Amino acid sequence: MSAAIPLKTQSEANGATGFGRWLHRSYFRGTALRWYFTRRIRPAGLMLGGAFTVAICLAAGHERAPVYQLFSLAGALAAISMPWALLRRARLDAIREVPHHATAGEPLRYAVRLKNHGRRLSRAWLLETPPDPRPDRDDFLTLREPGEEERNRFDRTFAYFRWQWLLLRNRLFDGGASADEIILEPGASTRIHVDLIPRRRGMIRLDGMRVALPDPFGFFQGIRRVPAPSAAVIVLPRRHPLPRIQLPGANAFTINGEATTNAIGQSGEFVGLRDYRPGDPPRHIHWKSWARTGRPIVKELEENHYPRYGLVFDTFSIAPDDHAFEESVSVAASFAAGFATGESLLDLMFVNNEAFRVTAGRGVERAGKLLEVLAGVSAQRRTNHHQLLSLVLRHAADMTSCIVILNGWDAARAEFLSALSGAGIACVPVIIGDGARQPGTPGYWIDARHTARDLANLPAMLVPHFI
Repeated sequence: MSAAIPLKTQSEANGATGFGRWLHRSYFRGTALRWYFTRRIRPAGLMLGGAFTVAICLAAGHERAPVYQLFSLAGALAAISMPWALLRRARLDAIREVPHHATAGEPLRYAVRLKNHGRRLSRAWLLETPPDPRPDRDDFLTLREPGEEERNRFDRTFAYFRWQWLLLRNRLFDGGASADEIILEPGASTRIHVDLIPRRRGMIRLDGMRVALPDPFGFFQGIRRVPAPSAAVIVLPRRHPLPRIQLPGANAFTINGEATTNAIGQSGEFVGLRDYRPGDPPRHIHWKSWARTGRPIVKELEENHYPRYGLVFDTFSIAPDDHAFEESVSVAASFAAGFATGESLLDLMFVNNEAFRVTAGRGVERAGKLLEVLAGVSAQRRTNHHQLLSLVLRHAADMTSCIVILNGWDAARAEFLSALSGAGIACVPVIIGDGARQPGTPGYWIDARHTARDLANLPAMLVPHFI
């Protein structure tokens, strides 16, 4: 893996001079101007503008009646529809009814309750505007579009494709328009559904509701803001189906054993009777024996211990783009959703500025808690596997075995895995890389370009790695 390029060197290489700042300012303002017009000019309006332009070109030096008729018709339609769209008004207020969770890449539909405080409204549609995706100057000057070094000198100098890549990278969702037309009488209310597709995991704050008010011909439309309380949706990482796989370790059953960290309680077979002790659950009272002896008697059950697995997630990444890292988050989320069940405990361990351990499973937390945590994980640019190693070793005695999600393979990760294996931890390495498997790589290799395929091909029994 190549070393990280210092920020100052990247800035100089990208033209972090007056020209680079001028480029960013020009693209920043030009994008805002383009959005302003593209939201207000509908596809039919573009065709009308094209017809008007063609009529002007043909009219130069040609005295033909059809050309002047086309020019007059296009001009008349524009003169009527444009002021009509600009003068349309709507007095609405709205309340979003959004779910708590969504999933990256999957359609999200939510309802909006609308109330009309003005005149009768028809031929109107709701629009949910995403937050401004325009990158700041530092990102524009320091980040690189994947494959930018292969572009010609002109494209590298003016960095227009880098600007487009950053716009797409920062966009939180696609869509956001209502499919149904709004028809409301004065004082009436209705519910309209809005559809959008989250592009990436994280938090989406919805605070840009608009209403589109087109003219009768459908050439232009006015855009008016709709007052509505902001709402937030947690976008969970994309998950892939896993086969029915089994990790090393199985349920351990002991009679009258000491309670350990992976003990879930007494839910096994009947062992015997004993006197009541404070804290015994009432459902274990043996009523017939109490009636016969005159003192409370409880049933003693086999103490049931469930396996406790670890999910160790390597968040360190110095790659120029985060595609492989995002795929590793999806892999971790797939395992978290598949293993945090009622029959086991799962400890998610990772570093996100500091070391974290989050537990889900029977009697603790639902699996969705782990997915919420993974939705907010960010790539760590300073590699520090010793911090992650210390976290895992502190809880090694509690774990039956663990899955280690590694973001790539290099000497530092090989040393990290050897240290875990040397400590006696049964580790199953799952390595996410770009391309074919590297020679000498242990565990299971996941190609970041075919994550779903490689996860589906995992064997039924995952074999731990030993040094």
